[in-house]
Amino acid sequence: MSTGPIDEAVIIVGAGLMGTGIAHAFIISGYPVTLVDVQGPALEKSAAAIRKILDDGVKRAKLTQEQADAALRRLAIDTDVAAALQNPKVGLLLETVTESIQLKTAIARQADAALPERAVIATNTSALSVTEIAAATKRADRVIGMHFFNPVHKMKLVEIVRALGTSPATVERARVWSAAIGKTSILVEESPGLTTSRMSALAGNEAMYMLMEGVASAEDIDTAMRGAFNHPMGPLELGDLTGWDTRLAVLQYLHATFGEKFRPCPLITKMVKAGRLGRKTGHGVYKYTDGQKVAGSGLGRL
Repeated sequence: MSTGPIDEAVIIVGAGLMGTGIAHAFIISGYPVTLVDVQGPALEKSAAAIRKILDDGVKRAKLTQEQADAALRRLAIDTDVAAALQNPKVGLLLETVTESIQLKTAIARQADAALPERAVIATNTSALSVTEIAAATKRADRVIGMHFFNPVHKMKLVEIVRALGTSPATVERARVWSAAIGKTSILVEESPGLTTSRMSALAGNEAMYMLMEGVASAEDIDTAMRGAFNHPMGPLELGDLTGWDTRLAVLQYLHATFGEKFRPCPLITKMVKAGRLGRKTGHGVYKYTDGQKVAGSGLGRL
């Protein structure tokens, strides 16, 4: 992991969990980053979360206080995308906004019109078409998918997604960026759900069907996956972390594309309608207090 100054600047659009983690990964590796979100409170919350990750790193002796301070100085926040795009040193814009093709293409179009010619536009989407996003620009060869995993500061994988027009040079630049921030990258040809989301969506959906059918309790289903397959987190815990609204949107897209095996479990739809989205609302399959799962709070037989 590099901690020296790197001249090429990065713009991250979207200050949610993923944008926060990706911004942290780049600043700790030496890149100047502008984190952009139209919601000022979201930016402040994100900056505070980044400071906490850095502070925790110092406490665990993973980095020095000087390194943490230097990383934080490399972070700028802005509510104005147009203003951030004026930086002539930007080499990468990576958007990680809501899974909406309309929103993502609008950001790509705006970035394309303002960024330096050499700059790459990347999307963190796990399900939408990178080719369709690229078609909104005049630089389809420099548009690519870079799919990170939550929490970014702990998860090592990045799926690099090659769209129809993505050039080999852009793929190589994405690999270099991934390695520079300490990630392992795999190359995936554009396909709905890529590799990980397709497998995870199936596992999470089946776990919810088992829960709905009363096969086992939530705790026991998650314990089975941790104990039998050495997964660090069970599929229901993971769904709570990801957000069941996000999981439902991905399943609906995969169902429309691949058919019946991805039909969303009715329990997921019911939970989303009830606002029980997971950790971010304090209640999903489990209940949460200050982001921590409440023991014994999982759904039992329904």
